[in-house]
Amino acid sequence: MALLEVTSLGIAFGGLQAVEKFALSIEKGHLYGLIGPNGAGKTTVFNMLTGVYQPTEGDIVLDGKSIVGLKPAVINKAGIARTFQNIRLFKDMTVLDNVKVGLHNQVKYTTATGILRLPSYFVKERAMNEKAMELLKIFDLDGEAGQPASSLPYGHQRLLEIARAMATQPKILLLDEPAAGMNAQEKEELIRTIRGIRNDFGISVLIVEHDMDLIMNISDDITVLNYGARIAHGVPEEIQNNEEVIEAYLGRSDS
Repeated sequence: MALLEVTSLGIAFGGLQAVEKFALSIEKGHLYGLIGPNGAGKTTVFNMLTGVYQPTEGDIVLDGKSIVGLKPAVINKAGIARTFQNIRLFKDMTVLDNVKVGLHNQVKYTTATGILRLPSYFVKERAMNEKAMELLKIFDLDGEAGQPASSLPYGHQRLLEIARAMATQPKILLLDEPAAGMNAQEKEELIRTIRGIRNDFGISVLIVEHDMDLIMNISDDITVLNYGARIAHGVPEEIQNNEEVIEAYLGRSDS
């Protein structure tokens, strides 16, 4: 059984069918690409997978259980985490505290424990600090733990957002245009990071990205959307040579 099974997924806004009969199967520990022109419905798919939008048709099954209708926080706790096209860090908080925000969805204590600063509060806070630092070390951000998130270079802010998503202990990580605005060196670092997430943690990754060199280089399988409909699915070589994909999105080389 696939870790995530999406069948006949669709959503309409008023009279506009934004996504129609979308299907996707995600196995544990695989890297997937989701590509298509601007406005094809890629981020809308992410919003349905994470509960931000409720689909008007179809089903999303995670670990054998439907997650349609669940709130985003519940879906996150069930094992799906994401990043966003536009970085959404708490920029006035420290790098360390941004990661701890992700950990708070997994570590709980009562309101009284927090207000009264009972011994169990300090035990859990210390454990969260240690876990957050472990994650920051993975992303080579531990040296900047005490800095405001806003002070980080752009590429490091992207990595911090991924680290915060990782703090929620996901089974599936959704990355929405993670390479946007990055220079060549930052993209190479990003590729190593994403592969490390898969190889070291066994986490499945679904990436929306317009950088075709990156997506073709890193993906095991790629799904292509156009006007809200899936027009192709396959390994990178198949996608690169698919006539419908070339016509709709990739374009032809001048050679």
